Amino acid sequence: MAQLRSETSRRLRGLGFALEGVTLTWNVVGVALLAVLAYQAASVALLAFGLDSLIEIGASTVVIWELSGRGEARQRFALRLIGWAFLLLAAYLLVQSAIALATGHRATPGAGGIWWTAATACVMFALAWGKATVGRRLGNRVLVTEGRVTLIDGVLAVAVLAGLLLDGLLGWWWADPVAALVVVFYAVREAVHIFRE
Repeated sequence: MAQLRSETSRRLRGLGFALEGVTLTWNVVGVALLAVLAYQAASVALLAFGLDSLIEIGASTVVIWELSGRGEARQRFALRLIGWAFLLLAAYLLVQSAIALATGHRATPGAGGIWWTAATACVMFALAWGKATVGRRLGNRVLVTEGRVTLIDGVLAVAVLAGLLLDGLLGWWWADPVAALVVVFYAVREAVHIFRE
């Protein structure tokens, strides 16, 4: 029985590594692509999305590090790193969005940003579900928490997509920086949740 549990745990850890590997690969490609798309469109929302992808890369790296070892202290440290990353992201995006709104900054959204954010939303929601499921079965709070980071990445993708569509189709220039503010709310909420735990 103990051997079966050990085998199941090993299989679940392997699945956790695989989920983080897919997340890392997607986000590394995304950071490079979003840098180009954000520059071309002058979009605060796409820039925010690219920065969120950097946070996701960092969070995935932390989870891979944590999955490769054991210990409560290691888990607490990993969770704090993720929490601080959320707070830094929120602070930066709050300033950028406020500047864009105050100056009336107008983005010029293109098809590339729209397609990438739509595809990313689908991928991130699927990965978040996988991480939450595997993390709960393993009893690994870090993987479950990082699954929430991935879920936020999916929510942000939807918010950015909405901002790009509203700006591009209806000319609502303010929708772009407001979409970036959506992630500020979620990032602060998740950081508070992590630090309370």
